[in-house]
Amino acid sequence: MAKAGWHPAYWLLAAFAVVLSACQSPVVSATGNLDHILENQALSPDVAALVIYRLEDERVWTSSGDRPAERFVAASTSKIPHTLIALETGAVSGPDELFEWDGEVRFVPGWNESQDFATAFRRSTVWIYQTITPRIGSATLGDWLAKFDFGNANTGDADDIQTYWLKGPLEISAHEQIGFLAKLAARTLPLSAETYTQALPIMLEKSGEGWTLYGKTGWTSVKGETDIGWYVGWLEQTAGEAPGTYAFALNMNMRGDNPPLQKRRAAVHEALIAIGALEAPADP
Repeated sequence: MAKAGWHPAYWLLAAFAVVLSACQSPVVSATGNLDHILENQALSPDVAALVIYRLEDERVWTSSGDRPAERFVAASTSKIPHTLIALETGAVSGPDELFEWDGEVRFVPGWNESQDFATAFRRSTVWIYQTITPRIGSATLGDWLAKFDFGNANTGDADDIQTYWLKGPLEISAHEQIGFLAKLAARTLPLSAETYTQALPIMLEKSGEGWTLYGKTGWTSVKGETDIGWYVGWLEQTAGEAPGTYAFALNMNMRGDNPPLQKRRAAVHEALIAIGALEAPADP
């Protein structure tokens, strides 16, 4: 259920941006357009989408074009809903449940050791989430993703249980990420208080004086398709120029030689500073 005072149809974020274009903002342009932030990272609205939504007043800042509404494979951003579902259903006992490494050497060094569930989220340890999803089951996962309005909520066939978020068919747009994250940040998803208590510290990325940032990156690579990188999350700001809670979602085309895997975070952080949500030179 949407929190009182919120617009329940988050897919209308683009329309909000148009309506808000008539309003004056002392920090960014009147349109709330973020194209200049992408340009500062040598990106463009053709190859990247960036959307920020402030929960308190439904203020929207967005890059232009159709891409914010275009769906892409969810990749590791799915670890946010997967973590919530695993804790809520009891498929994982808690953040400290230990997963023993199977001895298979994988390409990310941090995956090649035993680790607990909280560490698996932060390291984006794929094999652990591939252990968890069969415990939950495809139908249950699909039901929960639908409750969350997480993109198309499509977990595919039984054979896709360990890959549906890596290769598809699970897809989501930047707008839909914002809708899901806004409800998570406001704790209006249909979850127990215990799940929130256990899950949110896992998702904490950084914090500073008066602010806390939760986030998750993602990178999907499907043969024959353009690689897509993600950075999504929310900022809770209690001080500064524009206090509030800001949900954000960025996706961008990636290349194997892309220096700037860091562009994902850099673009979001620059945008948060530009709209007054963080003080320069804050670097969460």
